[in-house]
Parts: sequence; structure tokens; C-alpha cells
Amino acid sequence: MSECQARSCCAAKPAPVIGTPLPTSPTTGQELTIHIAQMCCPTEERLLRQVLAKVDGVHELRFNLLQRQLRVTHSLADPATILDAIRSLDMIPVLSAAPGAPAKPAATTATPSQRDVAGTPPSSVPRPSRMPLVKLLLGLAAAIGAEIVAWESGNENSLAVLSLALAAIALTGPGVYRKGWAALRHRDLNINALMSIAVTGAVLIGQWPEAAMVMVLFALAELIEARALDRARDAVGRLMALTPERVTLRGNNGAWTEVDAAGVAVGALARVAPGERVALDGEVTAGESAVNQAPITGESMPVFKTVGDKVFAGTINDTGSFEYRVTAPHDNSTLARIIRTVQEAQGRRAPTQRFIDRFAAIYTPTVFAIALLVAILPPLLLGGAWGDWIYKALVLLVIACPCALVISTPVTVVSGLARAARAGILVKGGVYLEQGAALRSIALDKTGTITEGRPALAEAVPLSADLDAALRLAAALAARSDHPVSGAISRHWQRTGAAAVPPDVDGFVALPGRGTRGVIAGSLVQLGNARMLAEAGIADTRANVIMARLEGAGQTAVALCQGGRVLAVFGVADTVRATSIQAIARLHRLGVQTLMLSGDNAIATAAIARQVGIDDARGALLPAEKLAIVEAEVARHGAVGMVGDGINDAPALARATIGFAMGAAGTDAAIETADVALLDDDLRKLPEFIVLSRRTRAILRQNIGAALGIKALFLVLAIGGWATLWMAVFADVGASLLVIFNGLRLLRADLRDAGARPHR
Repeated sequence: MSECQARSCCAAKPAPVIGTPLPTSPTTGQELTIHIAQMCCPTEERLLRQVLAKVDGVHELRFNLLQRQLRVTHSLADPATILDAIRSLDMIPVLSAAPGAPAKPAATTATPSQRDVAGTPPSSVPRPSRMPLVKLLLGLAAAIGAEIVAWESGNENSLAVLSLALAAIALTGPGVYRKGWAALRHRDLNINALMSIAVTGAVLIGQWPEAAMVMVLFALAELIEARALDRARDAVGRLMALTPERVTLRGNNGAWTEVDAAGVAVGALARVAPGERVALDGEVTAGESAVNQAPITGESMPVFKTVGDKVFAGTINDTGSFEYRVTAPHDNSTLARIIRTVQEAQGRRAPTQRFIDRFAAIYTPTVFAIALLVAILPPLLLGGAWGDWIYKALVLLVIACPCALVISTPVTVVSGLARAARAGILVKGGVYLEQGAALRSIALDKTGTITEGRPALAEAVPLSADLDAALRLAAALAARSDHPVSGAISRHWQRTGAAAVPPDVDGFVALPGRGTRGVIAGSLVQLGNARMLAEAGIADTRANVIMARLEGAGQTAVALCQGGRVLAVFGVADTVRATSIQAIARLHRLGVQTLMLSGDNAIATAAIARQVGIDDARGALLPAEKLAIVEAEVARHGAVGMVGDGINDAPALARATIGFAMGAAGTDAAIETADVALLDDDLRKLPEFIVLSRRTRAILRQNIGAALGIKALFLVLAIGGWATLWMAVFADVGASLLVIFNGLRLLRADLRDAGARPHR
């Protein structure tokens, strides 16, 4: 039925809320974010566009229907003109402090430009008034009574029938008529205008019981539809409830006190008890605990946190207690940025939604014109009965509303965006949610995406010494060096041999491009590559063979030497993430080809590609060369994704159809630069996004097919005289509810690819 999420929400004005004066706007371009409780559907959006387009100084309008927000870019000295234009449509504008921030009640007393810009909690924002249930039930009883009396008496125009019908219309119809008149004043044929004409026409041709029943059914359907759409609206809104409003903070006197989280400055020291939610982003300074990060990153298992680790607002402290230093203000935490991004994404129309909007703009006036011809031509040209053909035309008017078609897309897209956010996948707009279904090829950076981005000791081969003894000597030299290879050996020793302290090193020397050396217990010890061995005159055939094998496998090989002998050979490599092999396998099951692009040497790149099962790998690439490869992939496949860190691979990310940023939690730049941000380092979220995208596209197609099919069927039934007004209302209601609930299925979508078939 109605494209309005709650046409009953439009039936009554919220009570005025008094505020404080809004500071005068500068004449340069600026943006207002306005919450409009009565803007529940494309009907109101169309009206607002028509009215605000006539206001000089308004440059751009961006609507977010499910959040009931309008963002206006303007260059007016005073926004009163914009606010007055909105009020002229019987709507109450409520100014928000900033895009994505909670709305602030507007003043409607004093001057029109007065507004409250002080922050208020979301619960204080005016909600759309809905028809009282008692009034709706009384109207329904009156309409049913009119039908019964007309049936029993056989007279649809008796005084009793007229009285009951008028009572039903008076109880449920004033809001519809008021909105319908506002639409007609601005030459807009929305559902309120169409219903007003249909009910009035039914009354004029003596169809009193049916006129009453149509109005009551319309109001009842709006109430049902409003509740269904609230689920989609609240899906994102529930994210806002994840962050606690209070936080335990250490004061200057050292005492711990509970304060308002919104006022905490960066650098403050906070404490979290077991079972509590983290209130602000920060870095652990004392204590350790397992933290459930599912609300932010979608990780299924708690993550152990200790000193130096990051924690995010909205996550749950499972076990121990810890202290952390605040690193971001309340309104700029990772969760706050996620919420803002998802809310802004809702305002970016997906391709299907843009098509539907254009289609509806043609469809409604076309069917309205057909209805006029049906009402006039048969009686004039064929001698048909005026009453019969006018009745058929009224049925066509109800069918003329493209409500189900128009509302299906935003509900489906928002449900998909909310489901992605819950899984730790931040999608910047419906366009990317749709495009993901078409991905045929994905290019991936190696370091930090496929691999951990941190070298580790991959292999250790003892030759002339016990392995533990060799590692102890190697760790003594490695601890004095800042080279990544030395760091890998040092970290390995710290994890596995920390009980034994490495010996002291005298005369330590770093040999650039070769390795390190020093004197341990009076003996010269060297740790370096094959070049160092050659320059030192150390010849060991077995060591050379092992080093060649390790380097052929993509590892960096170094040898430990003492007294002219090779004690051991070590292979250091950037380790593959535990989830990368699973992620690549899932992509292949989905029919997506994979390509690795890396600045690392070709041998190391090829070795990693073989290990994880990537189709193709290119190494030793500069950023410009990565860009050229992505461009070639786009020309070949049409839709190509690129996965990187969101910064270093910027040219390739920008050229790809969709750019994915890995591990974006807590990173402003990654969230801002990528089209899709994977909020932790789990590459398995990439195939999950593709699965969600394909299901979103499938549901969009189902909804469009159902809406158009039902409209076409009832168009034929109406012209043939087999459809009644109340049947048309029921069909419209059914179609709207069908597409809404079908779209809401995405909120519970299983993102596993079990049984997935290759994408064609």
C-alpha cells in the first residue's frame, strides 16, 4: 500500500518544541541536517523536492527516508526560508547538530528562524504521531456497520449507512485529506491525493460503505506497514545503543569516579570492569582481558587484550579488568564513525533505486491518465453507465500508486547495509552493495592483506650446533639490530626460549645489505645472507643448498656462523594469515578469480600465491603498475575488486569497481578512502560481502517482480470490472508488506556460502 512507512504518521502534527535561536548562517555554502518526523516515504520526499527546489540559495538535497533526515546544502544568510517551506507542507523540521548526529528540537514559537542547537538524546526527538488505536478501531467498527446495514437493507444510501460511513471517514480520513490537498496544491499525485480522490469519488457516486471501508483499510494498512518499516529503521539505530553513556574515569586526585562519556577528553585514563562495555576508544595501559569485539568487527571469538593493544567503544569486556587511555572523543570513536558512515550510505541511492524513482515518476501519471480515459470515454463513445466506469476509474487510481515498488528498494538496501555492519563490513553506499554481486575478479595486495605484514621465523635448520644453542646466539645478535629479519628471530626467541637469557655481545656491527656480527664469549659470531658468507670466505655447500631452497620458497635466508663454521640456517618470511586460505577457497567457490599484486619480489609473491591458492600473482610492482593491471582487469571482467590498506594502494583502489580496506577498525583514513571497509584483519569477510551482495540483488529483483506483477494483474482486473476498491487497497497493502518483509530477511541472512555455485 502506501509508500509511506506510516501514513498515519503524517496524519497529525507533533507538538511544537521550544528551542533557542539558531546562529545566523554565513552567506557561503553550508549544510543543514534536518530531521522531519513526517517524512516517512517517497511521497513526502517528492513534495519536499518540489517545494525546496523553488527556494533561491538551495543547491543540493539529500534524503535519508528511513532515518527521516534531509541534508540541505545552501548559501542562505538565514535558513528560516528553508524551514518555513518545510512547514508549509504541514511538516515540522527539527535541526540536527551535524550530519548523522541526534536531532535537535526546533522552535515554532517566536520567529521562524529560532531553533535549539543544543544536543538532546534521540529519545527526545519528536516521533511521528500515529492514529490512536481506539480511533482506528471505532472507524473500523463504523465501516463494518455500514457494510452490514447496506447488505441487510439493500440500500447503500440510507441514513444509517450514510451516518456510519461518514463516521468512519471522519475518524480515519482527516490526515489523508489534509496531506492529499497539500499534494494537489503542488500538483503531485501521491498516495494521499489518489486516496482522497478515490474516496471522494466513491461518495459522489453513492458507494458510501465502500468509501468508508477503503479509508479505514488504508489507515489500518499504514499502521501495519509502519511497524514493519520500523524494523529496518531501528536496525541501524540499535548500533547507537552499544556505547554506554557513562565511563569510570580517574580524576586528578587519583580517585575513580563515574562521569558522562560525552565530555571525556583524549588522554584521560578510564577503567573497565568485567562484563562492562567499553565506553570510548583507547589503548590499554594496565591489566589484561578477553574482549568481545563482535559489535565492531564481527569477530565470533573474544580477542585477548593486554598493555599497548587498542580497544573500541561498544565492545564488551568479558573477563578481567583493565585500564586504558582514551584516544578518541565520544563523537569520533570507531563506532560513531561506523554509524555515521552507514547513515550516510542510506542516503546514497543504489542504481536500482534510481531506476525505480524514474519509473515511478512516469508510471503514476500514466495510470492516472488511463483512469481519466476509463471514466470518460466509454460513457461518451460507447454509451456505458457513468457510475460503473467512474467506479472502475477509481479502482485504477488506487492501483496507480507505485508504493510497493518504490519502498522495496530502500528497505532492502538498508537491511543489507545493517546486516553488513553487524558482520564487521562497512559498506559506503547501496551502489557498492549492488555492484558486489557482479564482481568476477578480485585483486589483493600481499603484505598486510594475505599475510600478517610482519616477518616471522618460518624455518630453522641446524648444521654444526644444537638448534637451541644456535637460536640463543642468533637472538643475541638479532636483539641489537632493527632489521625486520633480525626482529623476526628475536621475537621467536622471546616466545620460545625466554627462560634462557641471550649472551652479551661485544663489538656489535651492523653490515648493511649483509647482516650483523659481534663477539660473544671471545668468539666472532656472524648472522647474515649468502653475500656475507662469500665476503667472509666461508664455504659450506650444504648451507648454500639450504639457503637456495629457502629463497626459492620465497623466504629470506640467513646463516649463523662462528669460527668459520655455519652453525644453522634460518628462513624468515611474512606469514600467511590463518584465514587467507579459507577466504581464497570461498572466493573460488563463488566463481571469483583472484590475483595478487605486490611490491615484494616475484619469487616471494609466487610462493605466497601457491600457499594460499591464488590464481595469478604479480610481484615487484610499483603503484602505477598495480593501477595498470587493475585497469586491464576491469576491461576484461567489467567488475573488479581491489583489496589493500586503503592508502598505499590508493590509485588501484580508486580505479577498481569496489575498493576494499583491510583492518579498518580504528583507522580514519581506511574508513574514508575505501568503498567497503573490512573492520578486522579477517579476509573471510570478503566472500561474505559478495554473498550478501548477491542475496541483496536477488531480493531486489524478487521485490520488483512481485510489485509489478501485482500491479499488472489488478490493472487488468480493474479494466475488466472484476476488482473492487477494497480489493485494490488490499492488493496494494499486500504488495507493500510482501516486499518490506522480503527485504527485512537480509537482517538475518546467513553469509556462509554453503552450496554456492560459480557466479555467471
